[in-house]
Amino acid sequence: MAVNRPIPESNKPPGGSGGMHSLVEAEKLMQIAFLLPSAVLVGWGIGALANSHWHQRWMIAAGLILGCVAGLMSVIRVAFAAERATSKGESADAGNDTGSGTKQ
Repeated sequence: MAVNRPIPESNKPPGGSGGMHSLVEAEKLMQIAFLLPSAVLVGWGIGALANSHWHQRWMIAAGLILGCVAGLMSVIRVAFAAERATSKGESADAGNDTGSGTKQ
């Protein structure tokens, strides 16, 4: 007896091609421009709160440094995910990247 598959398997990358797909890819890469400054700002805010609570002046600097490191790590992760996706011809979805190289 033949097996009927209701949904055919497709090897096409998701999203297709066209103007809207290009805009979505550009938006995903624009998050790099906002990621690093916002991480530094959050680190500075946490350091300022810790400084006001424990009265240690070095906590602002520590918050800034931790914000810079966290932002830079996120920027590198997003850039590598975008590069990996463009080399495969897939959509650059860095938010769902698990670092294992497999798509979820």
